[in-house]
Order: sequence, then structure tokens, then C-alpha cells
Amino acid sequence: MKIWKLAAALCASVALPSVAMATDCEVTHWWTSGGEAAAVGELAKAFDASGDKWIDGAIAGSGGTARPIMISRITGGDPMCATQFNHGQQALELVQAGLMQDLTDVAEANNWKETVFPPDLLDACTVDGKIYCAPVNIHSPEWLWLSNKVYEDLGMPVPKNWNEFVASAPAVEAAGKIPLALGNQSWQSNLAFGAITVAIGGIDLWKAVNLNKDMAAAAGPEMLTVFQAAAEARKLAAKSTVQDWNQATNLVITDQAAGQIMGDWAQGEFQVAGEVAGKDYTCLPGLGVNKFLSTGGDAFYFPLNTDPEITAAQKRLAALLVTPEVQVAFNLKKGSLPIRGDVDLAAANDCMKQGLEILAAGNIVPGGDQVWSPDVQTQLGDLQVEFWKSQDMTAEAAQAKYVEILTAGL
Repeated sequence: MKIWKLAAALCASVALPSVAMATDCEVTHWWTSGGEAAAVGELAKAFDASGDKWIDGAIAGSGGTARPIMISRITGGDPMCATQFNHGQQALELVQAGLMQDLTDVAEANNWKETVFPPDLLDACTVDGKIYCAPVNIHSPEWLWLSNKVYEDLGMPVPKNWNEFVASAPAVEAAGKIPLALGNQSWQSNLAFGAITVAIGGIDLWKAVNLNKDMAAAAGPEMLTVFQAAAEARKLAAKSTVQDWNQATNLVITDQAAGQIMGDWAQGEFQVAGEVAGKDYTCLPGLGVNKFLSTGGDAFYFPLNTDPEITAAQKRLAALLVTPEVQVAFNLKKGSLPIRGDVDLAAANDCMKQGLEILAAGNIVPGGDQVWSPDVQTQLGDLQVEFWKSQDMTAEAAQAKYVEILTAGL
């Protein structure tokens, strides 16, 4: 990858629509944790420096809390200037209803099709040949985050993979620590299950179920093994009583818990806490078993409005978000990977470098939002909460419900 430079020549190479006058642009998102706030601050700083004004519209809570509010405003005639959605189908109905700004001219002027990698990030928001989003990062959920100090205090080596982590759990519990931190929200349980699917079931099984929609595979013995592994994992998380994902991450940061399955955005929390990758904490992509990552993440969409000044500001912001310098500044703070293949994150830490290597090798699959509808994702999340919080629900019963949800969503 080419080394990025904050040089005037580079800035001149990016086609940013001219600023006739400074325009306020309200941007809604759900990035409210410490690491997330630091990252979104980089976007605001860059936009303000360009001559416009970022009006922050952070909505506390997860995406599941924020998205209905965002959608209600857009469909109710009170659109914001820009809004965050995950890569995939979350904004598809809004696009199909003609409520989103067409960004094809911005994409063509700045060669997004040649620079955005992997290509499915743009494909996910391309409808009838028109591009409707500005992707900003790649977030992968298949990571195991470990507290090095927990293991140092136990006189044990830090686990190198999920199997070693599970084997270490009795010693961790005996020391009065929580083996696995897990927040009490549906998406966190669903995320953990997805990561275990890749690690225990393998990438071929994941593709069979999620890409090929093979319901025989979903109902088969290999997937049952995944559910059995998840049942074992829920025992490790039984004493984790926090709600939010960053609270669970904090249990690892403060050495109250040995580990957490969470996306690479957890890295932002470790950074804010002054933790150093490889020294204070360890990160294992693919849970250290199968080093594949899914290419989920975030993009910004721009609702249609009747003010031409806001429309112009929307296109300026869309162009800015994909520029190399903004990609570097934002993703270094966010813990995510850039969506451009022509930037070199020389300042990347150990965890980000692992992610970049996996991305460069092409060991990637689409994110869940790119392969299943929001309704299916919601139902799967609800199932996982029930499964992870109820020790009485068997792996077999959970698998049967899983197959039922997926089959109905075909």
C-alpha cells in the first residue's frame, strides 16, 4: 500500500465541491463511548476545518436504539444532514422510497470504485447503479480481547486461541475473576455467536449458511457443535452483569475479567485508557482459530432535503469522509480499518496491523447486515439473548429456533 501524506498535492487530487458559504450540517450517529467520541471528533474537526460546521447529533445507546429514531425523522419530514448506518441493508428501504441523496457524482469525481476496498462496501449501498453512501470504515466483530495482567497474576501464559481461553477459565474463576465479559444486549450475544461460528464451525460452514442459505447446513451436526460451544461460553459469562459493550470492555481493561468477544472498536476504549496492545492486552482475530474477518462497518447516508445549501454541504462532507487523511485520522482512533487500499497506517498498533494483514490477504467475508435483512438480524439477536441468558435452553432447542428464523427470512 502507498504511504499517505498530508500534502497539498494530495488534497488537490480529491474533488471536494467548493464551499460557497459555511453550512451547518447535523450528523446523527450512535458513537458515544470514549473511544468512539474521540474518533468522531476527528471527522468533526476535518469538516469544520474545510469551512462548514459539524453539528453533532449523537444518540446514546446502540444502533438498535438509534436507528428507529433516525428513520422516524427521515420518514417524518425532519431529515438530518447526514446519518450513520451500518454497511448492508439497513437503509435500503429509505433509498428505495427516494428519501436518500444520490452520491454517484461525488463517487465518480473521487474514483471511489477504484479506491474503496473491498468493493462490496460500495455494492451494499448501490441501487439501480447509483451510489447512496460514503463508507468510512471496516469493522469486524470476530475478536477476542484479553487482559494480560489477569494471566500474569495467575502465572499462566496468555491464551493464543479460543480453546486455550476456555481451558484457562477454571483458574480464572478460582481467582475470583470473570472469565468472559458480555453485555446484556441482543446484538452483543449475536456478535459473540457469530464469532464462535467462524472460530469453531469454520469459514466453510459460515459461508454455507449465510451466503448459500443452506438450511441443511444450518440444521446439521457442525452447527450443533457451534451451539454447544456457545452454551459453554455462556457459562463463562454467567457472572457478567453489565449492560453496554464498553462496560464489558472496561471489565477487561480493569482486569476484572479475563476476556471479551467484541469487535475491533473495543480497541478505541483500550487506547483511551492508555493501554498498549501486546503489552497490557492481547487481541485475537477470528478468536485466534480462524483468522478471517467479516467486513461490516459504518457508512454515512444523506437524506434528501429542500435546501440547496445543505445539499451542497452533504456532498462536500461525503467527499471529505473518504479522503486518505480523514480515513487515517478517524480509523486510528476508532480501532477500525480504512476503506481505502492506498493508505499506509504506519502508526497502527499491533491489533490494527493484524487486521490489515488479514484484509490484504483477502481472508474476509461480508458482514451479517450484508447477508440478512434487519428483521432477521433482530430475531437472531433476540434468540441469542434468550439462549445466553437462560442456562436451561439447550443447544438443540436454540439451533432449531435458529433454523426456523433463517428459513422464514429466505
